[in-house]
Amino acid sequence: MPVSPRRIGIVVTDAYADEDPDYDTPVILDALRARGAEAERVVWHDAAIDLGGFDLLVLRSPWDYPDRLPEFLAWLDRAERASRVVNAPATVRWNLDKHYLADLERAGVRVVPTRYATTMDAATAAIAEVRAETRGDGRVVVKPVVSAGARDTGLFEASDPRARDLAARIVERGGVAMVQPEVAELSAGHEKALYAIDGIFTHAIAKGALLETGGGLRGGVYQENPEPVPATDAERAFAGEVLAAVASVTGEVPLYARIDTVDSAAHGLCVLEVELVEPALNLHVAPEATAAVVDAILRA
Repeated sequence: MPVSPRRIGIVVTDAYADEDPDYDTPVILDALRARGAEAERVVWHDAAIDLGGFDLLVLRSPWDYPDRLPEFLAWLDRAERASRVVNAPATVRWNLDKHYLADLERAGVRVVPTRYATTMDAATAAIAEVRAETRGDGRVVVKPVVSAGARDTGLFEASDPRARDLAARIVERGGVAMVQPEVAELSAGHEKALYAIDGIFTHAIAKGALLETGGGLRGGVYQENPEPVPATDAERAFAGEVLAAVASVTGEVPLYARIDTVDSAAHGLCVLEVELVEPALNLHVAPEATAAVVDAILRA
């Protein structure tokens, strides 16, 4: 049996939207304590907490970090100096910016075709290119390279001026806009999240479509509806390929990973996102994965 560290901090924040609560942390804390570990919540932006008092800090649900990114990066620096952090801070910093998709593509992973725009001219050209590729009747997704919970993410007809308006808001505040063609299967709700703990596949979750055409979220709020689903052999193998690419780029196999995928007619089985910062593990609907998570934390 793994030997428990003296004290484990599960890194969270102090407020969650009613429609998007943190289901995982209570499950993880109870399971760690049942194994004899001293484990507690650590609110990442609470300056009164002595990070050096923990043997291990596990990032779990600091979901407000996109709104205070410089503060979060400074906290990550302090935490790294004070204790061991998982996933590794270098991996987290890499994964915070969705330019990592280009790194994975260079490593041989299939991803949704993505254009990155730092100026309005570039964003306008990218949207026009998607429109041309779809013969003028396709849709486009616009979002920033740093975001979570579908913040500032929109699905539009490629001819809709609101796509350009969203790109303008992103770049005018100094961000980088991502422009992608719509994946029809994704809009139909066929996204599948593949989870791996210590590099081993544990479970798969479907959460349905989130974006409303014309901008915004279906139902007006970010609300996932996770349901356990089976993963095919091909999907499990693909998850392994993605993790191998992550390891080749970052130098580590992450303790936890969520690999968002869609099997599309246009692009095949491909990656939408690889979440290595603070993915919900959905242990409330996949309790069979809890033991693997706790074992991995104790080994760390």
